[in-house]
Amino acid sequence: MIKPWSTISSCPLGDFRIFHIRSDLKLSPRTGQQHDFFVIESVNWVNVIAVTAESQLVMVEQYRHGSDTIELEIPGGMIDAGDASPVFAGMRELREETGYEGENGQIIGQIYPNPAIMSNTCFTLLVENCQLKQATHFDQSEDIITRLLPVDSIPDLVASGKIRHSLVAVALYHFELWRQRRSL
Repeated sequence: MIKPWSTISSCPLGDFRIFHIRSDLKLSPRTGQQHDFFVIESVNWVNVIAVTAESQLVMVEQYRHGSDTIELEIPGGMIDAGDASPVFAGMRELREETGYEGENGQIIGQIYPNPAIMSNTCFTLLVENCQLKQATHFDQSEDIITRLLPVDSIPDLVASGKIRHSLVAVALYHFELWRQRRSL
């Protein structure tokens, strides 16, 4: 049976604005040996599945520095300290990045982005009956174009490689599971 490892010590190593790195010295419950692990601490994130009354998915296209590519994604971002909940944060991100607002915001999934080295959770929020209500409000480092695509095009967008962001693919899978449960 797998058991949790106990932490002997934890030491911060660096503050990089959007994440921190720490070193944890842990004890293996199987061998009794100590091992050093590095953990990326990040705030939790939220991704938004925003659907219009016409079954259009509100998506964003933006440049990503890590991959040096332009990616088709769903709106989302970090949950700020002042956000009351992942739902609140997702509604804020949707509004800021696309100008769209909707109703019935609900969490339909959550995952650990990379539990081997990261400490945070990414929530998937579904927002229905979305409508364009206001102008966008980008952060200084954001350039975003909003795209409306048919919900039924999701499988082809992922299969063809037009959607390549792993957390977006997972959020879309959560959405597909939600749709399947609804049709039962």
